[in-house]
Amino acid sequence: MTVAGRGTESVWDYPRPPAVRSARGRLVEVRFAGKLVASTTQAVRVLETSHPPVFYLPPDDVATELLSPADGESVCEWKGRARYWDLKVDSRTAVRAAWSYPHLLPGYRELRGMLAFYPGRVDLCTVDGEAVHAQDGDFYGGWITREITGPFKGGHGTSGW
Repeated sequence: MTVAGRGTESVWDYPRPPAVRSARGRLVEVRFAGKLVASTTQAVRVLETSHPPVFYLPPDDVATELLSPADGESVCEWKGRARYWDLKVDSRTAVRAAWSYPHLLPGYRELRGMLAFYPGRVDLCTVDGEAVHAQDGDFYGGWITREITGPFKGGHGTSGW
């Protein structure tokens, strides 16, 4: 997906290194297998050049009992080492549906304990009632809404951006 509507924010205006911005007051929800997995008005967004925002949710607003540690990890040069979480509701499992940073690098400590979800690995993510589109690709977890314009990194042929 190149452009997601009219947009008031271009991902090309976002900074590098990424910035953490409050999304306080916006209703952010995640649903999977017929269950509301997360609902918060206390999220933060991470904004990075060429990427749709990633919403991080406080664990108190997530049904963390549905999460279990997943295999593997990755490293972000800015935030540190990420750990992944499988999401299981009844007989359905979303492998590596969420991630967090147990030990954050300086500059990103406000993400401590927060969880981010891949919108493409759950049934529905919404921001203020608007269904989110998942960022293309298998690695990035950006949330595309009407307020965001691209083009976005993540799809085929964009790895060199």
